[in-house]
Amino acid sequence: MIKRFNRFELKYLVTAAQCDALKRDILHHMKPDENGTAAGSYPIVSLYYDSADLACMRAKLEGIKFRRKLRIRRYGIEEQAPVFVEIKQRINRTTQKRRMVLPLAEAYDLCAGRFDHTVANADDAAVADEILFLVRALALQPTCLIGYQRDALVGGPYDPGLRVTFDHSLWTAQASDGLSTSAVRHSLAPPTFMIMEVKANEAVPLWLANILARHQCPLWRYSKYCAGAARLTELEFLPTSQASALHGGSFDEVSDDG
Repeated sequence: MIKRFNRFELKYLVTAAQCDALKRDILHHMKPDENGTAAGSYPIVSLYYDSADLACMRAKLEGIKFRRKLRIRRYGIEEQAPVFVEIKQRINRTTQKRRMVLPLAEAYDLCAGRFDHTVANADDAAVADEILFLVRALALQPTCLIGYQRDALVGGPYDPGLRVTFDHSLWTAQASDGLSTSAVRHSLAPPTFMIMEVKANEAVPLWLANILARHQCPLWRYSKYCAGAARLTELEFLPTSQASALHGGSFDEVSDDG
């Protein structure tokens, strides 16, 4: 299991019809993620943390070149399974991630700044220290729950580290119940749209760039966390310029245009 990595991430807005055609072409070069179903599909639920004035969200909207966010993430449907506690960091165009695996109760403790468990692995201990620093320095608190279904494809021996994912059925919920699946959900996307992400260690392979061009996939700057937090707070805290910027990347605008 990879706990630290650097990579480039590109996001595209695609329709369900485009998705089917894209998968047919991409599957000539990639295969479904073995961690999911036969088609590489699995659910993801993430609990995001932010400051009271949503500093992490503001950093994204303001285009800050160096920014970090903290989340607890569960892959799959097993509620008793360990979870990932992740720091996702952006430096210019490079995405860096540091994470550790913990039982859910310990993950909650860590992200509440009261973690007193022994961590034997040196890399994990460093991640835990960084998380504690962020939580205490920024007074982070549970802010938003984001969930969706992911269909994931992985690269072969000639494209190590390459991943193409299709996220659909996006929803958000209040963070008060943690990762509970019983939270009241609010849809973030119409069923006719999904987010495709291309993740590569170095560069996008030429064959994939040609497929994306052939299917006319538009690059789209979209943050699931920002969209969910905005939906729950109704943008009341944002200056007009920032609210307009976020609305410009909303599914409402896309669906209104047909």
